[in-house]
Amino acid sequence: MEHLRRLAHVERIPIRWGDMDAMGHVNNTVYFRYMEQARISWFEGLVPQAEVWKATGIVIVNASCHYKRPITYPGTVEVRLLVGRIGGSSVATYYELRVDADPEPYANGEAVVVFVSSATQKPTRMSEAMRARLEQAAPA
Repeated sequence: MEHLRRLAHVERIPIRWGDMDAMGHVNNTVYFRYMEQARISWFEGLVPQAEVWKATGIVIVNASCHYKRPITYPGTVEVRLLVGRIGGSSVATYYELRVDADPEPYANGEAVVVFVSSATQKPTRMSEAMRARLEQAAPA
């Protein structure tokens, strides 16, 4: 069943010279770092400040990236994080990586995020307030 994807967060990240590899484009692993940075910023805005990383954390159970074209220095990567299916302790996240004003994505990614107790490192059900915030994200 296809779930509605909602735009939940946008992160703008300057491309660093050191992000590139010997081939003259941003290394494939850095695309995952860009998605990770967007995910961490999104999480820190979603969870109450008193809980973030103290009582509640996140882990990912899978991650993928579909490379469409190379990113090169200089520029700014815009990572659009969208949420999809919301479970009891997990949420499907999707990513679009764009550069500067270019409307075409350079890459797309996916990751399933699981909310965990920081004390036990075991999955924990998300609060109703967090679920409501996820459900209120703007449809993409």
